[in-house]
Amino acid sequence: MAAVPRIGISANFFHADPLRAVFRHKTLQYVEERMALAIFRAGAVPVMLPDLKAAPSRAAVMDLVDGLVLAGGADVSPETYGQTPLKDTWKGDPVRDAYECELVQLATERSLPVLGICRGIQILNVALGGTLYQDINTQVEGTLVHRDWHHYDDNGHEIRLDPDSWASRVYGGALSLAVNSVHHQAIATLAVGLRATAWAPDGIIEAAESTDAARWISAVQWHPEWLEPERVAEGGPDAGRADGATIFAAFVGECAARI
Repeated sequence: MAAVPRIGISANFFHADPLRAVFRHKTLQYVEERMALAIFRAGAVPVMLPDLKAAPSRAAVMDLVDGLVLAGGADVSPETYGQTPLKDTWKGDPVRDAYECELVQLATERSLPVLGICRGIQILNVALGGTLYQDINTQVEGTLVHRDWHHYDDNGHEIRLDPDSWASRVYGGALSLAVNSVHHQAIATLAVGLRATAWAPDGIIEAAESTDAARWISAVQWHPEWLEPERVAEGGPDAGRADGATIFAAFVGECAARI
């Protein structure tokens, strides 16, 4: 019987908050439900990777998994890539940044496949030396509305794919996809070692992957975990958009092949 891959998911953080009604003064680490379900439905065991506050402990947990997913969530702090926040509301989560940058390093040392999603593509780019737009519409003239708070993942657009890319291959050689869009930050300067593989109509990078064939890294700016088959089917609320299960099935396959 073939081994079932265990996929590590980076944690989201609710930092200690004296005004929060639940677990007042306590920090919470959590995984969004549909992310865990997407990985499980793809044939793997989802495992949240808690920040255990000590390097040996974090390394020990990474030894238990066969792949890493960098999940969506809070903004990346501009301070993490050497900038000052243009607004206080864009100061991000430097604690999570440091934790996830270490996960990238640990995954690289273990030759684990890495998949970045939304914030995940951003922190991956930063961890490898790139920079971000703190706010797309503020810093790039004429761009689309990539995040509409009121419509959230109902918001979306078409993307153009590099035909010689992992994202294109997993979708049968597709040159374009319709995806959701829930981000206001994006890659500005691409890190050395990554190449852009998908773009929005306004030129914003929507996917990237490693230039080193020996280092399996791929990342997307949209949220495939929210594009379940029943939602993208005809008559579903996301009809016509790319089936997100395709991304997870292909990633789990990459991880399984290395066990």
